[in-house]
Amino acid sequence: MGGPPPPPPPPGSRPGGAPAPPPSSSSSSCPPWGPVGGAGRRGRRRWGRWGRLAGSVGRAAGVVGLVLFYYGFSIGITFYNKWLMKSFAFPLFMTLLHLLVIFLLAGLVRRGCYCACARRSARPPLLPWAAYLRQVGPAALSTALDVGLSNWSFLYITVSLYTMTKSSAILFILFFSLVFKLEEPRAAQGLVVLLIAAGLFLFTYKAVQFDREGFALVLAASFLGGIRWTLTQILLQKDELGLQNPIDTMFHLQPAMFLGLFPLFVVFEGLPLSTSEKLVRFEDGLLLLSLLGKLAVGGLLAFGLGFSEFLLVSKTSSLALSISGVFKEVCTLLLATQLLGDCLSLVNWLGFAVCLLGISLHVALKALRPRGQKDSDPPKEASEVELLLLHHQEEEEEEEEEAEAP
Repeated sequence: MGGPPPPPPPPGSRPGGAPAPPPSSSSSSCPPWGPVGGAGRRGRRRWGRWGRLAGSVGRAAGVVGLVLFYYGFSIGITFYNKWLMKSFAFPLFMTLLHLLVIFLLAGLVRRGCYCACARRSARPPLLPWAAYLRQVGPAALSTALDVGLSNWSFLYITVSLYTMTKSSAILFILFFSLVFKLEEPRAAQGLVVLLIAAGLFLFTYKAVQFDREGFALVLAASFLGGIRWTLTQILLQKDELGLQNPIDTMFHLQPAMFLGLFPLFVVFEGLPLSTSEKLVRFEDGLLLLSLLGKLAVGGLLAFGLGFSEFLLVSKTSSLALSISGVFKEVCTLLLATQLLGDCLSLVNWLGFAVCLLGISLHVALKALRPRGQKDSDPPKEASEVELLLLHHQEEEEEEEEEAEAP
């Protein structure tokens, strides 16, 4: 009387038709990407720490590379200027020619990079005259006077005295950082100033090759250098100007620098140069071409120096530029004594050591500064100054491509 028997349950099912539970994770093998539990989270944390460490090492290596890049051009142009001044005593004319070379090279590199990498509609930033005179003018004028007076001093002083006196620029950078409220005043900064000033005094005390006129010129250049790098840092941190990369900054600074230095050239070198047989009233064309070639090499070195300086100050700060330059100055002093025969007494070397101590103390104070206090360093997070040329155009292109993607 009953119907046909029910079909047998599928294999692996429970009585009543309920499906059997999946095999326990203990009996199954681990997935190919590894365990999913706590061990996986620990692995991800470990890889995260290694990634952050690798990023920190990479950033540090980048800064060291920028410093070495700056060292090569800075030491090279220092000895070049001293060498050229022995046969061509027109430092202001030389500086003006260097400014022209820098302007042309910056313009060519700027135009070439934008044409090769940017969109056709993209244009290099050009400032209106009002913003140019108000924002760029002061930095350009102080830079022109700093460079011009520095080159002028090579007519009178040795490389060692120039190098040591120029290191006092950190005092003026610190002073103007306080004036522009880029740093907060602290009592320990007085000790830094005292050590650096005492070191400069000992270095120049009874120096065998001391020259007052040259010392005054380079000291004035150091004062102007404090203004120069403080204003340059402020200029680079103003995103609305669009001068975040060094090529654009150099391109905009050179015309104002040329105009600011030209009156000094006319007053002090205009008449002597017009009657000089080295350039205007030349007799040997080969000697003239040789001189122009030497001046052009200086322009290339000046372009490399300016590019490396702006690159370093954009990545760190104007104060860090002077601090990193201390070790460069040690190399310069050693080379000056070996290659040029500069005479330094034991007291002079002691003064240099005291100056180094003052600068090292300043580095330590910055390293131990509590977080939240003002600093002259640019921000390091989302608002960090980008150094790669055309970086902002590339980001805009990527955003537009993402918006157009379905």
